[in-house]
Amino acid sequence: MTTDTVTDVFEEHRPVLLGVAYRMLGRVADAEDVVQEAWLRWSGADRSEVREPRAYLVRVTTRLAIDRLRQIKARGETYIGPWLPEPYVTDFGDTVPDTAEQAVLADSVSLAVLVVLESLSPLERAVFVLREAFGYPYADIAAMLDRGEAAVRQLAGRARKHVDERRPRYEVDPAQRRDLTERFLAAAAEGDIEGLMALLAPDVRLVGDSGGKAKAPVRVLETADKVGRFLIGAAGKSVADVTFRFLEVNGGPAVLVLSGDKPDSVFQLDVLDGRIQAVYIVRNPDKLGSLAPS
Repeated sequence: MTTDTVTDVFEEHRPVLLGVAYRMLGRVADAEDVVQEAWLRWSGADRSEVREPRAYLVRVTTRLAIDRLRQIKARGETYIGPWLPEPYVTDFGDTVPDTAEQAVLADSVSLAVLVVLESLSPLERAVFVLREAFGYPYADIAAMLDRGEAAVRQLAGRARKHVDERRPRYEVDPAQRRDLTERFLAAAAEGDIEGLMALLAPDVRLVGDSGGKAKAPVRVLETADKVGRFLIGAAGKSVADVTFRFLEVNGGPAVLVLSGDKPDSVFQLDVLDGRIQAVYIVRNPDKLGSLAPS
């Protein structure tokens, strides 16, 4: 291959590689580092024996992500307050024409599912991501991970059972989520506690991620009363030069709150049966840098 061809092939598959790495790590910067390392491996490899560049690149990226995840877990760092994945801007509507495939990809990258994936082992997580999000056959996953197919099937079954037991139920219909998000934002901004309470499920949960670097609840809030009162109180506190911007994050509509041109927070809702089941708020500034307006 010429240098241009080598680069073109890698760039063609970069979105998939970043998607694999992010689902493995839940951190945009770490995922980008892994993809950059995959590029270095690709550019320096003997490509004469590579018959399927995509499979080769996914294999390299997955293994690098497993190594990075093991390093993160080995450090045993203590996180202050609830942890949420770093918001990841997606746009499946433009890149994935099939609506069923969109739904699968959106679910596999959702905040709720990624939180559950954090409790899997690195190998379980790799198998789950490759099988459930990208639909790879068990034989291909086994080859990527140098494991027997029977062992991979066992890992997949264990991971799927774990995720199914722990993930909350929610709907992925973007139109309904967008509508409820707009009504939620209006009620909170206007201090309309009754209007807000009407949108919340009785057992709604609010998860705020600040990493100890911004103001947010240090515990998960539960019940409509507690969540509603917190949101009305938070909305009443002034943020300088505040603006709101809708964007697609982790496969669904979300709102980026800006103070001037600086990201202040991102919030997203999980919805079921027309009511808000969960409110996710990311305020850790370390997780908002990639969302700054260009």
